[in-house]
Amino acid sequence: MATVEDGAGAARIEPSADVDERAAIGAGTAVWHLAQIREDAVVGADCVIGRGAYVGPGVRIGDRVKVQNHALVYEPAVVEDGVFIGPAAVLTNDRYPRAVTPDGRPKGQLDWHAEGVTLRQGCSIGGRAVLVAGVTVGRWALVAAGAVVHRDVPDHALVAGVPARRIGWVGRAGEPLRPTGDGDWQCPRTSERYREQEDGTLLPC
Repeated sequence: MATVEDGAGAARIEPSADVDERAAIGAGTAVWHLAQIREDAVVGADCVIGRGAYVGPGVRIGDRVKVQNHALVYEPAVVEDGVFIGPAAVLTNDRYPRAVTPDGRPKGQLDWHAEGVTLRQGCSIGGRAVLVAGVTVGRWALVAAGAVVHRDVPDHALVAGVPARRIGWVGRAGEPLRPTGDGDWQCPRTSERYREQEDGTLLPC
């Protein structure tokens, strides 16, 4: 049995889920059918771990995170609060994958160095997107479905394609920002305004 917070908001773990006894699951979190959470992983409060999702050893997941069905989060990924990981998305951890060493031996734990993906607060990863080992996706950024991300994504960036490139900006509501005509960008839902900086980043006004 995994470590589960006590109290009225206790975690819900479906019987078919495989949650290692050394994992820690926060209050109010739901772990659905056939999901696997490995040893020493930490999942925060009020999260949803979807059917068939995989969370690797030592992965750190914050509060209010949604990991959708069949998403794969390989160690040592760090996922901050409020992140959305779409169905069948993959966070990889090996830049130069090989099943065997140069002399033909099966690779073991000592033959490679795992390099995790970092997902910053509030960002979203679309379904079937692939994130290459070591990349960081910035706060409130949005990775489109099916994208292959091989380099860091700035805060609020909207990226798409193979390889992924920036095609716009998004606000905290997740909707594409619209240019205001005076050099700023505005969210159509919240009316929040942002300004693009000379270094190519976006900051709230």
